[in-house]
Amino acid sequence: MEGSPHKGHRERMKQRFLRDGLTRFDPHQIIEILLYYAIPRKDTNGIAHELLNTFASLSGVLKAPYDDLLCVKGMTPGAATLLSFSGQLIREYYNSELSKDMIIDSTEKMGQYVLPKFFGEFNEKVLLICLDNKCKVLHSSFVSEGSLNATEISVRRILEQAIRNRATAVVIAHNHPSGFALPSIEDQKSTKILTDALFVAGIQFVDHLVVADDDYVSMRSTPSMAQLFNPYSKSVDNNQPSG
Repeated sequence: MEGSPHKGHRERMKQRFLRDGLTRFDPHQIIEILLYYAIPRKDTNGIAHELLNTFASLSGVLKAPYDDLLCVKGMTPGAATLLSFSGQLIREYYNSELSKDMIIDSTEKMGQYVLPKFFGEFNEKVLLICLDNKCKVLHSSFVSEGSLNATEISVRRILEQAIRNRATAVVIAHNHPSGFALPSIEDQKSTKILTDALFVAGIQFVDHLVVADDDYVSMRSTPSMAQLFNPYSKSVDNNQPSG
């Protein structure tokens, strides 16, 4: 970049960030700055635009698979690694902000708790959240992972985890990485099976959330699916689970 009209551009961009933060930066400028640290001697503005054209948004770039990032003109293995790492770092940050003792006593709070955990996930995964009788989170973890389009919900593993953590209620969430947050027929069948199994164990099945990108659907809050849950249990929006 020596002798070019862009000489000093990187330093000006860095100083602007240190002075004002990112609030006035366009998405392509944010990506451009990030790429400085992986592509040291090349104009990264054009690459940033190519990335946005390919993945539609800043979040799309940060959630993109490593191999897909490499296919963009001008990208290097180091740059693809940095962007992939940055996306996963965001997920870990939000997860670390979610307190283990968080109270999730509404559908909205469940969504806020669940969405960050699926950020950047490309395969279907099933998340189990164990609650006490005041809707306080006792434990949460992924209990199964499948392909891009399907995963198997393990009733036995969910029961084992719930009992081990002395849960009186559980919430299940799984993602549709390649689709919409619309429960499928299979999702409804697995919900009914889980409801019956958890009821026998004396554990309330509070809700099953289906996640896609930044959207989610509560199956309990969907009138046509509410009957899948134990009719004698209370929804989380009616305050505390029974038990």
